[in-house]
Amino acid sequence: MKAVFSTAAMAFICLFATKSQAQDQKFDPPWNKPFNDGLHFTVKGIDNVPDIYGDITDPQLVVFFAGNQFMVIDDLFAEFKKAYPQYTRIFAETLPPGILAKQIQSGSITIGNMRIAHQPDVYTAGKSKITEFADWFSLTKPYAKNKLAIMVQQGNPQHIKGLTDLGKAGVKVAMPNPKWEGIGKRIEEAYVKAGGEKLKNTIMRDKVKDGSVFLTQIHHRQTPLRILYGASQAGPVWYSEAFYQQMIGHPVELIAIPDSENIEATYVAGLMKNAPHPQAAKDFMEFMTSTKAKEIYRKFGFTTD
Repeated sequence: MKAVFSTAAMAFICLFATKSQAQDQKFDPPWNKPFNDGLHFTVKGIDNVPDIYGDITDPQLVVFFAGNQFMVIDDLFAEFKKAYPQYTRIFAETLPPGILAKQIQSGSITIGNMRIAHQPDVYTAGKSKITEFADWFSLTKPYAKNKLAIMVQQGNPQHIKGLTDLGKAGVKVAMPNPKWEGIGKRIEEAYVKAGGEKLKNTIMRDKVKDGSVFLTQIHHRQTPLRILYGASQAGPVWYSEAFYQQMIGHPVELIAIPDSENIEATYVAGLMKNAPHPQAAKDFMEFMTSTKAKEIYRKFGFTTD
C-alpha cells in the first residue's frame, strides 16, 4: 500500500511540476510568426532561439538589427521580398547592438552549441553606436525614432507613475546593462533629468547592490519576461517594446514618461564597407527609408518623422 501511495504521489508531483512548468513558459518567445514550411521544432524554455531569423544557409542578405526592433522583422522582410523578389534567403540577428558589434569584431558568435560566422551586409543601431564605428560603413541612413516608457505589471500594483518611483525601496526593477545596451546609457540620462544624479546613483548603484535592480543581458527579452513572470515589477524600456507587448495581448501596462524627462533615439542603418552581398545591402538600405518601411515601423510604435 505504501508503494502504491508513493507511486501515485510521485505521479501527482510530476504532473503538477509539468503543469507549473508549462504555465511558467506561457509567455516565452519567440513572439514572431515562424516560417510556414518544413518541420517546426520550437520548444519553449529549451529550443526557441528567438533572436536568430531566416536562412542561415547561403543567405543572399545578412542584417544585424539592434535587438529592440525584433517585432518589425516579419513585416519588414515580407515587404522587402515583394519589392526585391530576387532575394529569397535572408538571415538576421536582433541581439543587443553592443553584442553585435563584438560579434563583428571577433568574427563569430556562439549561442548554446551553435556557432555563427556570418558577417553583416547592414548593421543598424542607435546613432551613437553608428558614430562609434563610423569607419565600418560606406553609407549610413537614419530611418526611425523612439522614446522611453516604463513597462509594469497589469494593474500597476506598485503604483508606478514615473521614473522617480523606480528609486523607491522595495520596487524591483529590470534595467538594461549600459555595458552593452545602448538604451542603458539613455535611461541613465533620463534618470538625471527626472531626479538628478541622486536618482541615478540610487538605482544604478544602491539598488543594484541590494539586488532590487536586475541588470539585463538582453533587455528586449528579459525585461518583459521578468515582469510577466513576476521577477521584476517594472522596467524602463523603449516605448515600442511596451507597445508591442500590449499589442500581442500580454498582461503589462505602459506608463508614459513626460518629454521633459524623456530622451529621443534615432536609429541608423549602416552599409558595411566589407558587405558580403554589396548589391543586396544597397537595395536594403534603399528600402529602409521607403514609405512602406516607415509605415511598418509606425505600426509597431516607432516614429519616422
